[in-house]
Amino acid sequence: MTSSVINDADDFVREALEGLVATHGDLLALHDEPLFVTRRNPSTGAVALVSGGGSGHEPLHTGFVGDGMLDAAVPGAVFSSPTSLQVKAAVESVDTGRGVVLVVKNYTGDVLNFSIAAEVLADRHDVEVVVVDDDLATESAADGGPGRRGTAATVVVEKVCGAAARRGDDLAAVAGLGRRVVERSASLGVAYRACTNPLTGALSFDLAPGEIEVGVGIHGERGRSTQQAGTADEVVGDLVGRLVEHLDLGTGARVLLLVNGLGATHPLELSVAARAARAVLRDRGVVVERSLVGPYVTALDMHGLSVTLTRLDDELLELWDAPVSTAAVTW
Repeated sequence: MTSSVINDADDFVREALEGLVATHGDLLALHDEPLFVTRRNPSTGAVALVSGGGSGHEPLHTGFVGDGMLDAAVPGAVFSSPTSLQVKAAVESVDTGRGVVLVVKNYTGDVLNFSIAAEVLADRHDVEVVVVDDDLATESAADGGPGRRGTAATVVVEKVCGAAARRGDDLAAVAGLGRRVVERSASLGVAYRACTNPLTGALSFDLAPGEIEVGVGIHGERGRSTQQAGTADEVVGDLVGRLVEHLDLGTGARVLLLVNGLGATHPLELSVAARAARAVLRDRGVVVERSLVGPYVTALDMHGLSVTLTRLDDELLELWDAPVSTAAVTW
């Protein structure tokens, strides 16, 4: 027995999706065998947008299916990639004939299975793959690993690409905008407590009282360093400072600020973090054109947060502001 709200481990993700779709029946439709989620009212004559990955990061990706964002989301088991068969079925379901952009977080399983699906579909569907790799904590691929992980910048990619598809852009243009967002984005996360495996009740790593883990991943991976927790201004200031330096943001640079809760971080805490981030950016002359604060890319019940900065231009700002209607974001 665990302390999580769960019936049977094998049905955990499916039952959660059934609840989500029942709650948002005007927006979402559930497909079974293989499992994926699409819009209730599909778009017509537009480039389609499909994303997905392991469950446990909600509302990513299923919460972003709807008008102005994703056409389909493909969920795997908790922290596990969906299969290539799921991705293939989702693409076949939503392709209107103008092609499909696959938005993929840079994790080995996701990249492998989405790439396999794209190859299998290549003779019948035009598919472009956009890989998101915004996490500065995994900057180096010198050890032969996959390189930077994909984290909360995925939300920005899905929003911008969804808006571009909605206005009628072609496949190459939509994919190109997604890659532009990736190039202009960077993220860093910190945890005050690791996430709990809902099936076993075990923490993914241990921290002593007063310690924080800097550079954590969204699958409960340890970060680059364990250190004593400072004040919110100190912790967030360190994260934002590194992002500003990496993106080479000088006076007058325009950004989208995403302060993301990792699952168990209270809105009061996230608002304090947003205040701290804005203060650092203001002191450096960086203009926060838009911001989003809340739990958008979680790591189950991890107590922590991540900060994402995306350097904006006029077109990206226009696409961010374009109307959207999903379970997780609407404006």
